[in-house]
Amino acid sequence: MADRVTVIGCDGSPLTDAARSALAAATFVAGAAHHLALPEVPPAAERVRLGSVDLAARRIAGHRGSAVVLADGDPGFFGVVRTLRAPQHGLEVEVVPAVSAVAAAFARAGMPWDDAQVVVAHSRDLRRAVNVCRAHPKVAVLTSPGAGPAELALLLGDVHRTFVICEELGTEREQVTVLTSDKAPDHHWRDPNVVIVIGGSGAGGGWIAGRDPGYPPAVRGWALPADAYGSDLGEGEAPELRAAQLARLGPRVGDLVWDIGSGCGAAAVEAARFGAAVIAVDRDPDACARTTAVARRYGVQLQVVHGTAPQVLEDLPEPDVVRVGGGGPPVVAAAAARRPERIVAHAATRDDAEAVGRALAEGGYGVECTLLQAVELDPAAWTERERSVAFLLSGRRTHL
Repeated sequence: MADRVTVIGCDGSPLTDAARSALAAATFVAGAAHHLALPEVPPAAERVRLGSVDLAARRIAGHRGSAVVLADGDPGFFGVVRTLRAPQHGLEVEVVPAVSAVAAAFARAGMPWDDAQVVVAHSRDLRRAVNVCRAHPKVAVLTSPGAGPAELALLLGDVHRTFVICEELGTEREQVTVLTSDKAPDHHWRDPNVVIVIGGSGAGGGWIAGRDPGYPPAVRGWALPADAYGSDLGEGEAPELRAAQLARLGPRVGDLVWDIGSGCGAAAVEAARFGAAVIAVDRDPDACARTTAVARRYGVQLQVVHGTAPQVLEDLPEPDVVRVGGGGPPVVAAAAARRPERIVAHAATRDDAEAVGRALAEGGYGVECTLLQAVELDPAAWTERERSVAFLLSGRRTHL
C-alpha cells in the first residue's frame, strides 16, 4: 500500500503550499489529462489517467511510495474520496480541498445556494434528477455525458425552468449561459458542466441547507382536515383515507407521483410536501384551479394537468407511484400498464373494490385491501359527528 495518499482538488486557482508539497514528493500521480500536464507533477512520477477511480485505487493500493490523486473541484463533494475510502480498497487519504463546482457555479451566477438541492445526473437514472427539478425551485445538477443540459430539458418537457449552464468551470474555456429550458436542446454543451435549474416559487433561506421543511408556511402534520384546503373534501378525500394512501405510496425525493382525480389537491400537495415531484390530473377545471391555489398556499411545486383519464395519461412521463382518486378499473389498468412501483385506489362498495382488485392483479400487481372506517366525534358531547367508510386497495409491482 502507498505510504501516503493525498487527494488534491483543482478549481483553476494556483495550488496551495500543501498541494505543491504533496506533489513534489509524489512517486505516483493519477488524474485527468489536464491535471497530469501541470508543471508541478514530478517528471519521474508514474502517471495514470484517471478513467476508472476503482482501477486507480487498486493501483495505489499496490504502490510503494507517495501517491497523489488530482480531481476537479472539491474531491470530497460527490468526488473521488468516497471511492478511494471504500472498504475494498482500504486507503486512508489526506484531502486538500478546492472550491466545489457547485459553489463556483452559484458564485458565477451571483446567487446564494444554501437553499438549493444538489443532485448528480447519470444517463441510467436521469429521471430522478429531473423529478427533483420538477419538485424544487432551485436545483444544481452535476451532469455527465448523456445526461447533460439538453437531456435534462427534454425530460422536463412542458415544465419550464430557467437554466444557468456553467461549462468547464475553472479553465480557460469557462463559459456561463443563461436561457430557458426549452432552448437547451438546441445547443451542444461541453463536459463537464453544472446546470442551475431555477423555477417556480418557494425558495428561501432557513436554518437547514437544501430544503427548510418549515418554509413556507410552517405546517405541522399530514392528512390535514378540510379547512386546511379551503373547501369541502370530496368522496375518497377523507383525511384518514389520505393518510393510509400516502403511507402505502411512500413518496420521496426523486419520485414522480401521479395523482389521478386530484379533487381539491390535498393528496397531491401532501405528496409534494414529502419532496416528490407530482402531476395532479383532473377532468374538472375548477378542481385543477383549486389544486393550483392550494399548492401555491403551501409553497410546493407541482404540475396540474386538465384532462380525462385514461386518455390524458398517455403523454405523461413515467410515474414511480400512482394514486387513483377516480376513474375506477379502466384508470387503474392504464396506470398499471406504465409499471409504477406502487398504485393505491379506493372504492365505496365491495363490488367496486373487487373490480379494482382484478385490474391490479391482471396488471401484474400484488393486491392488498383494507376496509377503513373512521368516525369523527364531537368531544363536547362525545357523540358521532361524521362517519366515513371506504375500501383501500394497494398494489405492489411484481416481477411479472
